[in-house]
Amino acid sequence: MNLPEEYTQRMKELLKDEFDNYMASFNDERLYGIRVNTLKMSVDDFYNKKLYELEPVQWCKEGFYYNGADVRPSKSPYYHAGLYYLQEPSAMSTAAVADIQPGERVLDVCAAPGGKSTQAGAKLKGEGMLVTNDISTSRTKALLKNVELFGLTNAVVLNESPDRIADRFPMFFDKIIIDAPCSGEGMFRKDADVIKAWGKNMSDFCLSAQYEILEACARAVCDGGYIIYSTCTFDPAENENQIDAFLTRHPEFELCEIPPELGLDRGRAEWSKSGNSELKKCGRLWPHKTKGEGHFVAKMRKNGNGERTEFDPQPKKKIDGFEYFEEFIKNNINIEFNGDFDNFGEKLYLLPKGMPKLNGLRIVRNGWYIGDIKKKRFEPSQAFAMGLKKENVRLTQELDDYETAVKYLKGETLETDLKEDGWVLVTFDGLTLGWAKSQKGRLKNKYLPGWKWE
Repeated sequence: MNLPEEYTQRMKELLKDEFDNYMASFNDERLYGIRVNTLKMSVDDFYNKKLYELEPVQWCKEGFYYNGADVRPSKSPYYHAGLYYLQEPSAMSTAAVADIQPGERVLDVCAAPGGKSTQAGAKLKGEGMLVTNDISTSRTKALLKNVELFGLTNAVVLNESPDRIADRFPMFFDKIIIDAPCSGEGMFRKDADVIKAWGKNMSDFCLSAQYEILEACARAVCDGGYIIYSTCTFDPAENENQIDAFLTRHPEFELCEIPPELGLDRGRAEWSKSGNSELKKCGRLWPHKTKGEGHFVAKMRKNGNGERTEFDPQPKKKIDGFEYFEEFIKNNINIEFNGDFDNFGEKLYLLPKGMPKLNGLRIVRNGWYIGDIKKKRFEPSQAFAMGLKKENVRLTQELDDYETAVKYLKGETLETDLKEDGWVLVTFDGLTLGWAKSQKGRLKNKYLPGWKWE
């Protein structure tokens, strides 16, 4: 691999006796990771299905290695059912270190394409709230799809700067995940294009962006809350030194130990300008020491007793045509909705419980997108389907084989033995794929066109 000479020289100075082993890691085969959506299935049940040859990832209970040279899990009805997320194994460490608990308020501030957000959302188990954000408008498209595919029902998707989020939500979040923009050195082995962008200009840009993101998040996290900062670079300037400088500016924060059972290497305090021994509490993953790409993570706690900002609840809103939604629920759905409803035009949303007003922010989704109220009827959305299970609805159609499931995912009409006409939740191996309407022995396909199997 053609690495920049300046880079290899610096790594040789940093790693010393480890350098040859690090360079040898570029000859290793690429690693592939898959992470189970525990909102859909337990880890044990997934493993016992033996869909693929799997090996556990030490730092993520839901994560496994698989042989990506032989199989393509993205070309499977299980993928379209949101059963798993394909993610580089080292990247699973950040949300694992965050140790998210149901009921917490979580912000993923640099979230696209959604790996850490879907991991955090599954940990919340539908309780509390997840605000997932990316400053890039184009990247929020993939983020939104992954949030909806995973069946997250308590998530808000934003397209904002961290500073504006902090202005709107001061001292609000229990945990904030920062997957910071970085020079990407840890991805050199995986993606040669990252090498082309590497250089001083890239590093300077990243250092500035990291500083601004950390400052914003320091305002947005509550007393007693946590910031989990991560990069995929080896550069001490973007890692230990960035954290050391932040702690100097913010003595109200302290570094937390990363549980040793996760298997992360310790931070390199000797690489920092100050030599601060506390930086050993940071975590690193090295491609020559473990099965993963390069990664850095630091968990910081803000001193305090958990005091956080509480906003007045959003006022109840009268929604034109809401009675058509209520009629749909009465005839088709058997769950209770925990939260308030909002609409934007024809689109109906269920807001996460306790979510304050989002006025003035660029909103991609302000909650669980339930469906559309139009022309004296209600039509359920794909996102609504993905957040439901078969026991939540009156009519279901289980697709018994792989080929039929693919036909549905391609948008084809199917036959059914259902005796009743109406809205049907279509499932494969008990997992939701989407909607159809049964009419006289046929299933009129309502799968979202933009998600169709190609």
